[in-house]
Amino acid sequence: MTQKNLQQKRILIIDDDEDDYFITGDYIRDIPGKNFIIDWCPRYEEALRKILSREYDLYLIDYRLGAHTGLDLIRNAISHHCDEPLILLTGKGNPKIDLEAMQVGATDYLVKTELNTEKLERCIRYALERYESMKALRHNERKYRNIFERSRDAVFLTSEDLRLKDLNDGMVLLLGYPKSELLQLLLTDLLEEETDKVYLENQLRSEGEVNDWETVLLNKEGHKLHCIISGSMEHDEYEGSYIQGIIHDITDLKKAEKITLQAEKLAAAGRLIRTLAHEVRNPLNNINLSAEQMFVDTNDVEQKLYLEIIQRNSNRIAALITELLNSFRPTDIVFAPSNLVTIVEQTLLAARDRLSLKKIKLVHSFPSEAMHMQADADKLCLALLNIVINAIEAMDEDNGELSITLEEQTFQHLVVIQDNGCGINSEGLSRLFEPYFTSKRNGMGLGLAATLNIVQVHKGSIDVRSEEKKGTTFSLFFPKL
Repeated sequence: MTQKNLQQKRILIIDDDEDDYFITGDYIRDIPGKNFIIDWCPRYEEALRKILSREYDLYLIDYRLGAHTGLDLIRNAISHHCDEPLILLTGKGNPKIDLEAMQVGATDYLVKTELNTEKLERCIRYALERYESMKALRHNERKYRNIFERSRDAVFLTSEDLRLKDLNDGMVLLLGYPKSELLQLLLTDLLEEETDKVYLENQLRSEGEVNDWETVLLNKEGHKLHCIISGSMEHDEYEGSYIQGIIHDITDLKKAEKITLQAEKLAAAGRLIRTLAHEVRNPLNNINLSAEQMFVDTNDVEQKLYLEIIQRNSNRIAALITELLNSFRPTDIVFAPSNLVTIVEQTLLAARDRLSLKKIKLVHSFPSEAMHMQADADKLCLALLNIVINAIEAMDEDNGELSITLEEQTFQHLVVIQDNGCGINSEGLSRLFEPYFTSKRNGMGLGLAATLNIVQVHKGSIDVRSEEKKGTTFSLFFPKL
Protein backbone atom coordinates (compact mmCIF):
# COMPACT_ATOMS: atom_id res chain seq x y z
CA MET A 1 0.00 0.00 0.00
CA THR A 2 1.29 3.49 -0.90
CA GLN A 3 2.38 5.62 2.09
CA LYS A 4 -0.15 8.45 2.45
CA ASN A 5 1.22 11.98 2.79
CA LEU A 6 0.09 13.35 6.14
CA GLN A 7 -0.08 16.96 4.79
CA GLN A 8 -1.69 16.42 1.37
CA LYS A 9 -4.89 14.45 0.91
CA ARG A 10 -5.25 12.27 -2.15
CA ILE A 11 -8.59 12.28 -3.98
CA LEU A 12 -9.60 9.89 -6.77
CA ILE A 13 -12.37 11.00 -9.15
CA ILE A 14 -14.05 7.92 -10.68
CA ASP A 15 -15.94 9.09 -13.77
CA ASP A 16 -16.15 7.75 -17.32
CA ASP A 17 -16.54 11.31 -18.69
CA GLU A 18 -13.19 13.14 -18.86
CA ASP A 19 -14.83 16.55 -19.18
CA ASP A 20 -16.71 16.00 -15.90
CA TYR A 21 -13.41 14.99 -14.29
CA PHE A 22 -11.77 18.28 -15.34
CA ILE A 23 -14.72 20.34 -14.13
CA THR A 24 -14.87 18.58 -10.74
CA GLY A 25 -11.08 18.70 -10.40
CA ASP A 26 -11.02 22.46 -11.04
CA TYR A 27 -13.61 23.04 -8.32
CA ILE A 28 -11.46 21.10 -5.86
CA ARG A 29 -8.26 22.93 -6.84
CA ASP A 30 -10.01 26.24 -6.16
CA ILE A 31 -10.65 25.32 -2.52
CA PRO A 32 -8.70 27.96 -0.54
CA GLY A 33 -5.91 26.86 1.78
CA LYS A 34 -5.84 23.27 0.45
CA ASN A 35 -3.52 21.49 -1.92
CA PHE A 36 -5.15 18.17 -2.85
CA ILE A 37 -3.56 15.52 -5.08
CA ILE A 38 -6.27 14.66 -7.61
CA ASP A 39 -6.26 11.63 -9.93
CA TRP A 40 -8.76 10.29 -12.43
CA CYS A 41 -9.97 6.74 -13.08
CA PRO A 42 -12.61 6.10 -15.79
CA ARG A 43 -13.02 2.29 -15.45
CA TYR A 44 -14.92 0.30 -12.86
CA GLU A 45 -12.46 -2.61 -12.43
CA GLU A 46 -9.42 -0.35 -12.14
CA ALA A 47 -11.26 1.90 -9.69
CA LEU A 48 -12.12 -1.08 -7.49
CA ARG A 49 -8.47 -2.17 -7.45
CA LYS A 50 -7.37 1.32 -6.40
CA ILE A 51 -10.00 1.48 -3.67
CA LEU A 52 -8.95 -1.91 -2.28
CA SER A 53 -5.26 -0.91 -2.38
CA ARG A 54 -6.10 2.01 -0.04
CA GLU A 55 -4.15 4.52 -2.16
CA TYR A 56 -6.47 7.49 -1.63
CA ASP A 57 -8.05 9.37 1.25
CA LEU A 58 -11.38 10.07 -0.48
CA TYR A 59 -13.28 8.90 -3.59
CA LEU A 60 -15.75 10.87 -5.72
CA ILE A 61 -17.76 8.29 -7.69
CA ASP A 62 -20.01 9.04 -10.67
CA TYR A 63 -23.32 7.18 -10.75
CA ARG A 64 -22.85 6.01 -14.36
CA LEU A 65 -19.79 3.81 -14.99
CA GLY A 66 -20.50 1.99 -18.23
CA ALA A 67 -22.10 -1.39 -17.58
CA HIS A 68 -21.98 -0.74 -13.84
CA THR A 69 -23.16 2.02 -11.55
CA GLY A 70 -21.47 3.95 -8.80
CA LEU A 71 -23.80 2.19 -6.35
CA ASP A 72 -22.37 -1.17 -7.51
CA LEU A 73 -18.85 0.11 -6.88
CA ILE A 74 -19.70 1.48 -3.43
CA ARG A 75 -21.50 -1.72 -2.49
CA ASN A 76 -18.50 -3.81 -3.63
CA ALA A 77 -15.99 -1.56 -1.85
CA ILE A 78 -17.93 -1.66 1.43
CA SER A 79 -18.17 -5.48 1.24
CA HIS A 80 -14.33 -5.50 1.12
CA HIS A 81 -14.19 -3.33 4.29
CA CYS A 82 -13.32 -0.01 2.67
CA ASP A 83 -13.23 2.65 5.40
CA GLU A 84 -12.33 5.74 3.36
CA PRO A 85 -15.12 8.21 2.40
CA LEU A 86 -17.09 7.27 -0.75
CA ILE A 87 -19.10 10.20 -2.20
CA LEU A 88 -21.61 9.53 -5.00
CA LEU A 89 -22.02 12.05 -7.86
CA THR A 90 -25.35 12.01 -9.70
CA GLY A 91 -26.41 13.79 -12.90
CA LYS A 92 -29.72 14.96 -11.43
CA GLY A 93 -31.25 14.99 -8.03
CA ASN A 94 -32.95 11.61 -7.61
CA PRO A 95 -34.26 10.97 -4.08
CA LYS A 96 -34.48 7.22 -4.67
CA ILE A 97 -30.83 6.96 -5.78
CA ASP A 98 -29.70 9.32 -3.00
CA LEU A 99 -31.46 7.22 -0.36
CA GLU A 100 -30.06 3.98 -1.78
CA ALA A 101 -26.55 5.48 -1.81
CA MET A 102 -26.71 6.20 1.93
CA GLN A 103 -28.17 2.76 2.63
CA VAL A 104 -25.34 0.92 0.86
CA GLY A 105 -22.69 2.93 2.74
CA ALA A 106 -21.91 6.13 0.81
CA THR A 107 -20.58 8.93 2.99
CA ASP A 108 -22.51 11.58 1.07
CA TYR A 109 -23.97 12.38 -2.36
CA LEU A 110 -23.75 15.44 -4.60
CA VAL A 111 -25.66 16.52 -7.72
CA LYS A 112 -23.25 17.37 -10.56
CA THR A 113 -25.35 20.24 -11.91
CA GLU A 114 -25.28 21.91 -8.51
CA LEU A 115 -21.55 21.51 -7.89
CA ASN A 116 -19.38 24.47 -6.91
CA THR A 117 -16.21 25.02 -4.92
CA GLU A 118 -18.06 25.87 -1.70
CA LYS A 119 -20.24 22.74 -1.76
CA LEU A 120 -17.29 20.49 -2.57
CA GLU A 121 -15.15 22.08 0.15
CA ARG A 122 -17.84 21.53 2.78
CA CYS A 123 -18.59 17.96 1.62
CA ILE A 124 -14.90 16.95 1.49
CA ARG A 125 -14.13 18.60 4.85
CA TYR A 126 -17.06 16.91 6.63
CA ALA A 127 -16.29 13.55 5.01
CA LEU A 128 -12.60 13.62 6.01
CA GLU A 129 -13.37 14.82 9.55
CA ARG A 130 -15.97 12.10 9.96
CA TYR A 131 -13.53 9.54 8.56
CA GLU A 132 -10.81 10.55 11.07
CA SER A 133 -13.30 10.41 13.95
CA MET A 134 -14.59 6.99 12.89
CA LYS A 135 -11.03 5.73 12.46
CA ALA A 136 -10.18 6.79 16.02
CA LEU A 137 -13.37 5.17 17.32
CA ARG A 138 -12.65 1.91 15.47
CA HIS A 139 -9.10 1.94 16.79
CA ASN A 140 -10.33 2.28 20.37
CA GLU A 141 -13.03 -0.31 19.80
CA ARG A 142 -10.47 -2.81 18.44
CA LYS A 143 -8.12 -2.07 21.32
CA TYR A 144 -10.71 -2.57 24.05
CA ARG A 145 -12.42 -5.44 22.22
CA ASN A 146 -9.03 -7.16 22.12
CA ILE A 147 -8.68 -6.72 25.88
CA PHE A 148 -12.26 -7.95 26.32
CA GLU A 149 -11.79 -11.05 24.18
CA ARG A 150 -8.31 -12.07 25.36
CA SER A 151 -8.79 -11.58 29.08
CA ARG A 152 -8.34 -14.80 31.03
CA ASP A 153 -10.89 -13.53 33.50
CA ALA A 154 -14.55 -13.75 32.56
CA VAL A 155 -15.84 -10.39 31.29
CA PHE A 156 -19.56 -9.80 30.72
CA LEU A 157 -22.26 -7.28 29.88
CA THR A 158 -25.85 -7.72 31.04
CA SER A 159 -29.10 -5.83 30.66
CA GLU A 160 -30.55 -3.99 33.62
CA ASP A 161 -32.40 -7.16 34.69
CA LEU A 162 -29.05 -9.10 34.68
CA ARG A 163 -29.68 -11.02 31.44
CA LEU A 164 -26.34 -11.73 29.76
CA LYS A 165 -25.90 -9.71 26.53
CA ASP A 166 -22.22 -10.18 25.71
CA LEU A 167 -19.31 -12.12 27.17
CA ASN A 168 -15.78 -13.15 26.29
CA ASP A 169 -14.16 -16.54 25.71
CA GLY A 170 -12.85 -16.49 29.28
CA MET A 171 -16.40 -16.82 30.59
CA VAL A 172 -17.14 -19.68 28.18
CA LEU A 173 -14.01 -21.54 29.37
CA LEU A 174 -14.76 -20.85 33.02
CA LEU A 175 -18.37 -22.07 32.99
CA GLY A 176 -18.25 -24.74 30.27
CA TYR A 177 -21.41 -23.51 28.50
CA PRO A 178 -21.53 -22.66 24.80
CA LYS A 179 -21.81 -18.90 24.32
CA SER A 180 -25.29 -19.30 22.80
CA GLU A 181 -26.54 -21.00 25.99
CA LEU A 182 -25.01 -18.40 28.29
CA LEU A 183 -26.77 -15.62 26.38
CA GLN A 184 -30.09 -17.24 27.34
CA LEU A 185 -29.32 -17.00 31.08
CA LEU A 186 -29.45 -14.40 33.81
CA LEU A 187 -26.22 -13.76 35.71
CA THR A 188 -28.05 -14.83 38.86
CA ASP A 189 -28.81 -18.23 37.28
CA LEU A 190 -25.11 -19.05 37.69
CA LEU A 191 -25.03 -18.40 41.46
CA GLU A 192 -25.32 -21.37 43.82
CA GLU A 193 -27.04 -19.74 46.80
CA GLU A 194 -30.44 -18.04 46.65
CA THR A 195 -29.30 -15.52 49.26
CA ASP A 196 -26.42 -14.51 46.97
CA LYS A 197 -28.84 -13.93 44.09
CA VAL A 198 -30.94 -11.59 46.22
CA TYR A 199 -27.85 -9.80 47.53
CA LEU A 200 -26.44 -9.17 44.02
CA GLU A 201 -29.74 -7.79 42.71
CA ASN A 202 -30.21 -5.52 45.74
CA GLN A 203 -26.62 -4.30 45.74
CA LEU A 204 -26.70 -3.30 42.08
CA ARG A 205 -30.13 -1.70 42.44
CA SER A 206 -29.27 0.31 45.58
CA GLU A 207 -25.53 1.02 45.18
CA GLY A 208 -25.09 0.65 41.43
CA GLU A 209 -22.02 -1.52 41.87
CA VAL A 210 -20.48 -4.53 43.60
CA ASN A 211 -16.75 -4.71 44.30
CA ASP A 212 -14.60 -7.80 44.95
CA TRP A 213 -17.60 -9.80 46.11
CA GLU A 214 -16.75 -13.42 46.84
CA THR A 215 -19.37 -15.98 45.88
CA VAL A 216 -19.82 -19.47 44.44
CA LEU A 217 -20.90 -20.14 40.83
CA LEU A 218 -21.98 -23.44 39.33
CA ASN A 219 -20.56 -24.49 35.96
CA LYS A 220 -22.43 -26.55 33.35
CA GLU A 221 -21.44 -29.79 35.13
CA GLY A 222 -22.75 -28.50 38.46
CA HIS A 223 -19.26 -28.11 39.96
CA LYS A 224 -18.69 -25.25 42.37
CA LEU A 225 -16.40 -22.38 41.36
CA HIS A 226 -15.19 -19.94 44.01
CA CYS A 227 -15.14 -16.54 42.31
CA ILE A 228 -14.77 -12.83 42.94
CA ILE A 229 -17.25 -10.61 41.07
CA SER A 230 -16.94 -6.88 40.42
CA GLY A 231 -19.56 -5.03 38.41
CA SER A 232 -21.21 -1.66 37.94
CA MET A 233 -24.38 -0.19 36.50
CA GLU A 234 -23.69 2.00 33.45
CA HIS A 235 -25.87 4.14 31.20
CA ASP A 236 -25.59 5.63 27.74
CA GLU A 237 -28.03 7.13 25.27
CA TYR A 238 -27.80 4.20 22.85
CA GLU A 239 -27.73 1.16 25.16
CA GLY A 240 -29.75 2.57 28.02
CA SER A 241 -28.88 1.04 31.39
CA TYR A 242 -26.64 -2.00 31.45
CA ILE A 243 -24.22 -3.77 33.77
CA GLN A 244 -20.59 -4.49 32.98
CA GLY A 245 -18.43 -6.71 35.13
CA ILE A 246 -15.62 -9.17 35.57
CA ILE A 247 -15.42 -12.57 37.27
CA HIS A 248 -12.11 -13.79 38.69
CA ASP A 249 -11.84 -17.52 39.41
CA ILE A 250 -10.16 -18.23 42.76
CA THR A 251 -11.07 -21.93 42.96
CA ASP A 252 -7.44 -23.05 42.73
CA LEU A 253 -6.44 -20.45 45.32
CA LYS A 254 -9.14 -21.74 47.67
CA LYS A 255 -7.91 -25.31 47.15
CA ALA A 256 -4.36 -24.23 47.90
CA GLU A 257 -5.53 -22.41 51.05
CA LYS A 258 -7.46 -25.51 52.09
CA ILE A 259 -4.42 -27.76 51.55
CA THR A 260 -2.22 -25.35 53.50
CA LEU A 261 -4.77 -25.15 56.31
CA GLN A 262 -5.00 -28.96 56.44
CA ALA A 263 -1.23 -29.23 56.65
CA GLU A 264 -1.01 -26.53 59.34
CA LYS A 265 -3.78 -28.12 61.41
CA LEU A 266 -2.14 -31.52 61.08
CA ALA A 267 1.25 -30.12 62.09
CA ALA A 268 -0.21 -28.20 65.05
CA ALA A 269 -2.16 -31.24 66.24
CA GLY A 270 1.01 -33.34 65.88
CA ARG A 271 3.01 -30.94 68.06
CA LEU A 272 0.27 -30.90 70.68
CA ILE A 273 0.00 -34.70 70.72
CA ARG A 274 3.76 -35.18 71.06
CA THR A 275 3.85 -32.72 73.98
CA LEU A 276 0.87 -34.37 75.71
CA ALA A 277 2.28 -37.85 75.10
CA HIS A 278 5.56 -36.87 76.72
CA GLU A 279 3.80 -35.30 79.70
CA VAL A 280 1.37 -38.22 80.12
CA ARG A 281 3.81 -41.09 79.61
CA ASN A 282 6.13 -40.14 82.47
CA PRO A 283 3.48 -40.21 85.24
CA LEU A 284 1.81 -43.17 83.51
CA ASN A 285 5.05 -45.16 83.74
CA ASN A 286 5.26 -44.30 87.45
CA ILE A 287 1.67 -45.49 87.93
CA ASN A 288 2.41 -48.77 86.11
CA LEU A 289 5.59 -49.41 88.12
CA SER A 290 3.84 -48.64 91.41
CA ALA A 291 0.87 -50.86 90.53
CA GLU A 292 3.20 -53.74 89.59
CA GLN A 293 5.12 -53.39 92.86
CA MET A 294 1.93 -53.25 94.93
CA PHE A 295 0.60 -56.31 93.09
CA VAL A 296 3.74 -58.25 94.17
CA ASP A 297 3.67 -56.99 97.77
CA THR A 298 0.02 -57.67 98.58
CA ASN A 299 -1.85 -60.88 99.17
CA ASP A 300 -5.21 -59.20 99.41
CA VAL A 301 -7.41 -60.59 96.61
CA GLU A 302 -9.66 -57.53 96.49
CA GLN A 303 -6.67 -55.14 96.24
CA LYS A 304 -5.18 -57.25 93.45
CA LEU A 305 -8.48 -56.93 91.58
CA TYR A 306 -8.26 -53.12 91.72
CA LEU A 307 -4.60 -53.18 90.81
CA GLU A 308 -5.40 -55.26 87.70
CA ILE A 309 -8.00 -52.66 86.71
CA ILE A 310 -5.33 -49.92 87.07
CA GLN A 311 -2.84 -51.91 84.99
CA ARG A 312 -5.32 -52.68 82.21
CA ASN A 313 -6.42 -49.07 81.88
CA SER A 314 -2.84 -47.80 82.09
CA ASN A 315 -1.90 -50.15 79.26
CA ARG A 316 -4.95 -48.95 77.32
CA ILE A 317 -3.87 -45.31 77.75
CA ALA A 318 -0.33 -46.20 76.64
CA ALA A 319 -1.70 -47.99 73.55
CA LEU A 320 -3.87 -45.00 72.66
CA ILE A 321 -0.88 -42.66 72.98
CA THR A 322 1.19 -44.92 70.72
CA GLU A 323 -1.61 -45.12 68.15
CA LEU A 324 -2.10 -41.36 68.23
CA LEU A 325 1.63 -40.71 67.83
CA ASN A 326 1.80 -43.13 64.91
CA SER A 327 -1.01 -41.28 63.11
CA PHE A 328 1.06 -38.06 63.24
CA ARG A 329 4.50 -39.50 62.80
CA PRO A 330 5.84 -38.93 59.26
CA THR A 331 4.93 -42.08 57.39
CA ASP A 332 7.89 -44.29 56.60
CA ILE A 333 7.58 -44.32 52.82
CA VAL A 334 9.58 -46.33 50.31
CA PHE A 335 9.03 -44.73 46.92
CA ALA A 336 9.23 -46.74 43.72
CA PRO A 337 7.88 -46.30 40.16
CA SER A 338 4.25 -47.44 40.37
CA ASN A 339 1.09 -47.66 38.29
CA LEU A 340 -1.81 -45.81 39.93
CA VAL A 341 -4.31 -47.98 38.02
CA THR A 342 -2.82 -51.11 39.64
CA ILE A 343 -2.91 -49.49 43.11
CA VAL A 344 -6.61 -48.65 42.76
CA GLU A 345 -7.36 -52.16 41.48
CA GLN A 346 -5.61 -53.62 44.56
CA THR A 347 -7.66 -51.29 46.76
CA LEU A 348 -10.92 -52.53 45.24
CA LEU A 349 -9.77 -56.14 45.60
CA ALA A 350 -9.21 -55.55 49.33
CA ALA A 351 -12.71 -54.02 49.63
CA ARG A 352 -14.40 -56.71 47.53
CA ASP A 353 -15.97 -58.62 50.45
CA ARG A 354 -17.39 -55.47 52.04
CA LEU A 355 -18.90 -54.42 48.70
CA SER A 356 -20.48 -57.86 48.25
CA LEU A 357 -21.89 -58.08 51.78
CA LYS A 358 -23.67 -54.69 51.48
CA LYS A 359 -24.58 -55.37 47.83
CA ILE A 360 -22.98 -52.13 46.69
CA LYS A 361 -22.93 -51.48 42.95
CA LEU A 362 -19.42 -50.65 41.75
CA VAL A 363 -18.92 -48.38 38.72
CA HIS A 364 -15.39 -47.60 37.60
CA SER A 365 -13.62 -45.93 34.70
CA PHE A 366 -9.89 -46.51 34.25
CA PRO A 367 -7.65 -45.44 31.36
CA SER A 368 -6.28 -48.22 29.18
CA GLU A 369 -2.71 -46.99 29.62
CA ALA A 370 -0.66 -47.02 32.83
CA MET A 371 -0.65 -43.93 35.07
CA HIS A 372 2.94 -43.72 36.25
CA MET A 373 3.95 -42.07 39.54
CA GLN A 374 6.42 -42.42 42.40
CA ALA A 375 4.60 -44.14 45.26
CA ASP A 376 4.69 -46.55 48.13
CA ALA A 377 2.02 -48.83 46.68
CA ASP A 378 1.09 -50.50 50.00
CA LYS A 379 0.78 -47.23 51.92
CA LEU A 380 -1.19 -45.53 49.14
CA CYS A 381 -3.47 -48.57 48.85
CA LEU A 382 -4.14 -48.26 52.61
CA ALA A 383 -4.98 -44.55 52.25
CA LEU A 384 -7.42 -45.21 49.40
CA LEU A 385 -8.94 -48.16 51.26
CA ASN A 386 -9.80 -45.91 54.22
CA ILE A 387 -11.82 -43.68 51.89
CA VAL A 388 -13.51 -46.62 50.14
CA ILE A 389 -14.49 -48.27 53.45
CA ASN A 390 -15.95 -44.99 54.75
CA ALA A 391 -17.95 -44.69 51.51
CA ILE A 392 -19.28 -48.25 51.83
CA GLU A 393 -20.32 -47.70 55.45
CA ALA A 394 -22.11 -44.45 54.52
CA MET A 395 -24.36 -46.17 51.94
CA ASP A 396 -27.54 -48.16 52.43
CA GLU A 397 -27.55 -51.86 51.69
CA ASP A 398 -28.88 -52.77 48.21
CA ASN A 399 -29.13 -49.08 47.15
CA GLY A 400 -25.49 -48.05 47.34
CA GLU A 401 -23.42 -47.11 44.29
CA LEU A 402 -19.68 -46.54 44.48
CA SER A 403 -18.04 -44.80 41.52
CA ILE A 404 -14.26 -44.65 41.04
CA THR A 405 -12.77 -42.71 38.14
CA LEU A 406 -9.13 -42.28 37.16
CA GLU A 407 -8.23 -39.38 34.91
CA GLU A 408 -4.88 -38.31 33.51
CA GLN A 409 -4.54 -34.53 33.45
CA THR A 410 -1.77 -32.33 32.07
CA PHE A 411 0.49 -32.30 35.11
CA GLN A 412 -1.21 -34.66 37.54
CA HIS A 413 -3.27 -37.81 38.05
CA LEU A 414 -6.81 -37.53 39.43
CA VAL A 415 -8.64 -40.19 41.47
CA VAL A 416 -12.35 -39.52 42.11
CA ILE A 417 -14.17 -41.70 44.66
CA GLN A 418 -17.90 -40.94 44.80
CA ASP A 419 -20.74 -42.49 46.79
CA ASN A 420 -24.48 -41.89 47.10
CA GLY A 421 -24.51 -42.31 50.88
CA CYS A 422 -25.72 -40.15 53.75
CA GLY A 423 -23.27 -37.32 53.06
CA ILE A 424 -21.45 -35.06 55.51
CA ASN A 425 -22.73 -31.83 57.01
CA SER A 426 -20.72 -28.58 56.83
CA GLU A 427 -19.30 -28.96 60.36
CA GLY A 428 -18.20 -32.50 59.60
CA LEU A 429 -16.51 -31.39 56.37
CA SER A 430 -14.49 -28.73 58.20
CA ARG A 431 -13.25 -31.32 60.75
CA LEU A 432 -13.01 -34.33 58.46
CA PHE A 433 -9.28 -34.94 58.82
CA GLU A 434 -8.99 -34.12 62.53
CA PRO A 435 -7.82 -37.05 64.68
CA TYR A 436 -10.52 -38.68 66.81
CA PHE A 437 -13.29 -36.85 64.96
CA THR A 438 -15.78 -39.44 63.72
CA SER A 439 -19.48 -39.84 63.06
CA LYS A 440 -19.28 -43.64 63.46
CA ARG A 441 -20.58 -45.17 66.65
CA ASN A 442 -17.50 -47.34 67.21
CA GLY A 443 -14.98 -45.40 65.11
CA MET A 444 -11.65 -44.11 66.35
CA GLY A 445 -11.43 -41.18 63.94
CA LEU A 446 -7.83 -41.86 62.90
CA GLY A 447 -8.35 -43.38 59.43
CA LEU A 448 -8.74 -40.16 57.43
CA ALA A 449 -6.02 -38.40 59.44
CA ALA A 450 -3.65 -41.19 58.41
CA THR A 451 -4.94 -41.00 54.82
CA LEU A 452 -4.20 -37.28 54.61
CA ASN A 453 -0.74 -37.87 56.04
CA ILE A 454 0.04 -40.53 53.40
CA VAL A 455 -1.35 -38.43 50.53
CA GLN A 456 0.66 -35.37 51.57
CA VAL A 457 3.85 -37.44 51.84
CA HIS A 458 3.15 -38.42 48.20
CA LYS A 459 3.01 -34.64 47.43
CA GLY A 460 -0.68 -35.03 46.67
CA SER A 461 -3.81 -33.23 47.82
CA ILE A 462 -7.42 -34.07 48.67
CA ASP A 463 -10.59 -32.15 47.89
CA VAL A 464 -13.88 -33.27 49.45
CA ARG A 465 -17.39 -32.25 48.41
CA SER A 466 -20.50 -33.53 50.09
CA GLU A 467 -24.19 -32.94 50.41
CA GLU A 468 -26.32 -34.49 53.13
CA LYS A 469 -28.54 -37.37 51.96
CA LYS A 470 -26.96 -37.21 48.48
CA GLY A 471 -23.42 -38.44 48.89
CA THR A 472 -19.75 -37.53 49.07
CA THR A 473 -16.99 -37.11 46.49
CA PHE A 474 -13.28 -37.41 47.30
CA SER A 475 -10.92 -36.04 44.64
CA LEU A 476 -7.27 -36.99 45.09
CA PHE A 477 -4.52 -35.34 43.00
CA PHE A 478 -1.05 -36.86 42.58
CA PRO A 479 1.93 -35.56 40.58
CA LYS A 480 2.94 -37.49 37.47
CA LEU A 481 6.19 -39.38 37.33
